[in-house]
Amino acid sequence: MKVMIHKILALLMAFFMLVSTVSWTVEKHFCFGSLVDIAFFHEADTCGMERPLSKDNVALNKDSNSCCSDEIISVQGQDELSISYDDLSLGQQYLLVAITSYYLNLFQPREQRYVPHADYPPPILVKDIHVLDQVFLI
Repeated sequence: MKVMIHKILALLMAFFMLVSTVSWTVEKHFCFGSLVDIAFFHEADTCGMERPLSKDNVALNKDSNSCCSDEIISVQGQDELSISYDDLSLGQQYLLVAITSYYLNLFQPREQRYVPHADYPPPILVKDIHVLDQVFLI
C-alpha cells in the first residue's frame, strides 16, 4: 500500500511540474457572436468571413462593422525552477543542513556483533547422547 501511495504522489508531482512550467494559450474565434472554434497552443480556425486585405496588404480597420472577433487567453509558464542555496535565509540554511545530516545518518550501517564460531559448522550428531544417558538440564 505504501509503495502505491509513493507512486501516485510521484506521478501527481510530475503532473504539477509539467502544468506549472508549460505556457498555455487558448484562442477562441467568434463569428456573429457565436463560438466557431477553440484552439490550444496554436491559432484558431476562422470562419472565412474576415475582411480582405487592401491593395497595399494592410488589413482594414477591424472595429468598423466586423462580424468576427478573436479572444486570446495566455498563461505564461515558470522559467526558473532551481533555487540557489544563496537565496535561502540563514535559518533556512541551518534547517536544511540539519535535516540532510539527520537523514543521511539514518542509512549508516549498524555495527554487527562479532561471532567467533560463525564460520565453523556444528559437529554431526550420530546419536543424541542426552537421550541415551537420560541426562537433562532442568
